[in-house]
Amino acid sequence: MSQAGSELLGKIRDKSARVGVVGLGYVGLPLVQAVLDAGFSVIGFDVDHSKIEMLGRGESYLKHLGDELTQKLARSDRFEASSDEQILVQADIVILCVPTPIDERREPDLSFVSGSAQTVGKSLRSGQLVILESTTYPGTTRDVVAPILEDAARGRGLPLESGVDFFVAYSPEREDPGRAGMVTSMIPKIVGGVDEASGTLATEFYQKCIEHVYPVGSSEIGEAAKLLENVYRAVNIALVNELKLVFDRMDIDIWEVIEAAKTKPFGFEAFYPGPGLGGHCIPIDPFYLAWKAKQVGHETRFVELAGEINRRMPSHVVTRVGESLIEDGKVLSGSKVLIIGVAYKPNVDDIREAPSAEIIKLLTEQGAVVKFHDPHIASFPSMRRYRIELDSVELNQSELSEADCVLIITDHDGIDWGCIGRHASLVVDTRNAMKNASNIVARVVKA
Repeated sequence: MSQAGSELLGKIRDKSARVGVVGLGYVGLPLVQAVLDAGFSVIGFDVDHSKIEMLGRGESYLKHLGDELTQKLARSDRFEASSDEQILVQADIVILCVPTPIDERREPDLSFVSGSAQTVGKSLRSGQLVILESTTYPGTTRDVVAPILEDAARGRGLPLESGVDFFVAYSPEREDPGRAGMVTSMIPKIVGGVDEASGTLATEFYQKCIEHVYPVGSSEIGEAAKLLENVYRAVNIALVNELKLVFDRMDIDIWEVIEAAKTKPFGFEAFYPGPGLGGHCIPIDPFYLAWKAKQVGHETRFVELAGEINRRMPSHVVTRVGESLIEDGKVLSGSKVLIIGVAYKPNVDDIREAPSAEIIKLLTEQGAVVKFHDPHIASFPSMRRYRIELDSVELNQSELSEADCVLIITDHDGIDWGCIGRHASLVVDTRNAMKNASNIVARVVKA
């Protein structure tokens, strides 16, 4: 290992290294907590000024994390946050936790990754370690991040070499917002460097912060492992979504089928159907793999088919709502539809890639009058591809009885399913949420 690497290794071991986290969102903010709890000083950087201001006041902008964390950060003399990129000059280790969306052609959009790498490159110096945590295709860390850093340094007259003067590694995030009892430091960490020295330094750092660290042979293995984790889920969810449509035509309840199948103690893991995929990973990651596969002359037909099936689910839900209304002697146009839950998963305020947005768009285009209730989301936030101006309404007898159809998209804990069953006339349930409700008067249609 070079002298620059050895000096950084010493700083990691005695925890004098300062750690910069770029992107203080669903991944970055929990990571800040883990690094701070490990005893390091942490620098937070985000281009969103409102986040920095809220952190300064000890206020949380991620409800599932609560105010305790942000209040702790505001009081700490080992944490500083800013929207001024110059703050990163102080960091010995810089971790990139930025979005990796797809564009209109469903191809990787690495603008946030390349942009953050360019930002770090403006102050890159010898002895720094840069780690990418964003989900991406194999080769991004080596072929995109490292060259941007080297070019930025050369542009400043510093001929810094990756693996000798500075170091680059990949460690995929594995956050699951809202999962009770699971904090970042408890989630096993995969770590791979673009070279041996970078991998060693990154592994040594994460071992100070995370209970279980699993080093791999390269950054590409880490990137591929992350894609495998999420493609695995996407494909299996697509399977049960397709079977739901097939079994529905046979008058077979897919939910009962899954409950029966999962009694097998080996060789089966239960996945459940739904109104579509949400969150930052599962709806997006398969397309990163499919794109990269095409670059090396291969097609991922199985993966792409799964994506096609999952993308069709919002349309299926809207069709099911329309068919159910016709059975009640009504048509979708002009009907009042009350949606229960718009977050992409239960018990969080996370709307990223939520299927509710596409469902609301399709319902509105067909003339339905849409309202929603979500105990975690007061107003539908602005999204990259959607502008929905709706506020959450109360869940009460009046709203339920006025609705021609109540559509369950997200099964948050704490929602009174019995109240829905007693006061609604028609319920279209995409989550099997009504299964335990008692004294149901409404007609319940599973979709």
